[in-house]
Amino acid sequence: MSKSLRRVARVLQDAGLPDTIVEAGETRTAEQAAAACVCEIDQIVKSIIFCGQGTGEIRLFLTAGGNRICANKASALAGEALGRADANLVRATTGFAIGGVAPIGHLTPSRTWIDPRLMDFALVWAAAGTPRHVFSIAPERLITLADALPADFTE
Repeated sequence: MSKSLRRVARVLQDAGLPDTIVEAGETRTAEQAAAACVCEIDQIVKSIIFCGQGTGEIRLFLTAGGNRICANKASALAGEALGRADANLVRATTGFAIGGVAPIGHLTPSRTWIDPRLMDFALVWAAAGTPRHVFSIAPERLITLADALPADFTE
């Protein structure tokens, strides 16, 4: 098991949750993940990392697979202009490669917001630290584990 997978499994275990990590096949996109998990695209949790243009701090936005982030709304929540974080910054701060960024188990915690659309489901699926592994979780538990604030930041 990779270090990335172990970190996600440890967070689930420490929270008293079952290890629901599965190797689902190629899950780099929300469409691929939904097909692999046999679920609706909006049950897929996309972990999108932005970087504060003034502070350089990373910000994590967890959004439903079919939604797109509105840059203006996200920047307003962060209190500064945001830009996409490059692959090196994502890996250095989260410990995960783009395409497999889990919403939990980051090396460096960051301010996190979650799309309320995810609350419409009993179960959602998120990357588990690699582009081929996912885990399922109740959205309410994800909010707690990711220390996420529900907010409107989608288009």
